[in-house]
Amino acid sequence: MQPITTYQNFYFIGAGGIGMSALARYFHASGNKVLGYDKTVTKLTSALVSEGIDLTFEDEITDTLKSLRKENTLVIYTPAIKKLDILNYFKEEGFRILKRAEVLGMVTQNTNCIAVAGTHGKTTTSSLVAHLCKEADLPFSCLLGGIAENFKSNFLFNGDEISVVEADEYDRSFLQLSPDWAVVTSIDADHLDIYGDKETIEQGFREFAALVPDDGQLFVKKGIDIGRGSQSYAVNETADYYSDNIQEIGDKTSFNFHTPTETISDFTWEIPGIHNVENATAALAVVSNLGVDFQMLKRGIASFKGIKRRYTKNTFGNGKIYIDDYAHHPTELNAVIGSIKTFYPDKKLLVVFQPHLYSRTHDFADNFAQSLDEADELLLLDIYPARELQENFEGITSDWLAEKITLQKKEVSTLEEAFNKIKEKDFDVLLTVGAGNIDTLYDGLVEWLN
Repeated sequence: MQPITTYQNFYFIGAGGIGMSALARYFHASGNKVLGYDKTVTKLTSALVSEGIDLTFEDEITDTLKSLRKENTLVIYTPAIKKLDILNYFKEEGFRILKRAEVLGMVTQNTNCIAVAGTHGKTTTSSLVAHLCKEADLPFSCLLGGIAENFKSNFLFNGDEISVVEADEYDRSFLQLSPDWAVVTSIDADHLDIYGDKETIEQGFREFAALVPDDGQLFVKKGIDIGRGSQSYAVNETADYYSDNIQEIGDKTSFNFHTPTETISDFTWEIPGIHNVENATAALAVVSNLGVDFQMLKRGIASFKGIKRRYTKNTFGNGKIYIDDYAHHPTELNAVIGSIKTFYPDKKLLVVFQPHLYSRTHDFADNFAQSLDEADELLLLDIYPARELQENFEGITSDWLAEKITLQKKEVSTLEEAFNKIKEKDFDVLLTVGAGNIDTLYDGLVEWLN
């Protein structure tokens, strides 16, 4: 099989995806020609173009496409894309075509790979590991599943000795990786369209953990049976690595961090929520084992700005608060709504939620209803289908989900109508939440609230 280093051109089909764009940036930073296709212009695709990556938004066979040679061009695609003339052209011409996960796996083979897996928490944890590595000036690159506010990107190249990657369980992608070190944050039931049931997804995570060699390091949230020896981490209970004495002081959170041999007091940062202290505990366990001293880790924690769309908070002169979050699973919704209720117990909360995937909405409908009942008022948007076709999920709609929600003040809306409806609502705290295209409301809402 031709080594990945022998290719000079990399063509990305679905280049605007968060995981695809990180990989595109990696090959671009490595000095290769990177080009590709996406169906829509977004902030992310515009950023890629401004960085020098050649993208097209029309599914057509151009002269540029015809000039590519199969000997030195690798085509990378996302499984979310099914039928496309460009993809058919590459197949007919005999180009080598690989899934993103396979290519990411090849990249990790040539580095000391730190892979962060989990149904929740992996983006924040991997981004924090990368940020702490950057603060310590370690020779690393990172490929993340979110836009880290410190880097303003999902990719950073600071050397190629270590790679920090987000290990995605969707489509069993993480089984393609070659992790030397790994973290497992959670193994809740999700992606049941792929795995079928909770037991099968848990088995998938055990197979991922088994990829870590005996001389590697594996950090697992306490309580998860990963099927092999590992080091545990936790919050507010003893483990190999744990944090406690968590205190909210204004907009800051402080905590103590314990290793098997010492206690380091008074880590402080601006990231809210106990679930995020848990993510920090995992990241500190990893990076302290890379030999970084705790004073540097304290500075790194203090300067971490979080991830775009992970509890992104705006406060306004009129006292209103606007929080935008990527949560798309009931456990994640509970975490973000729970944090808001803890910080602002007397404020009226308006939740605007866009369900992600018909299959996930179907599988967790009762749990979603329970989570959303915690709002004071709910605007429920139409389901974002992503890769799914509605005809395969007859009867699964936002109106169907709304019937399960006991909250009195609730309304179903299209995304297009949502902005005007929000403007008519009475609230103290606004939460927009979901993993689809609900983020297109963000700029307009900030402008309006200002």
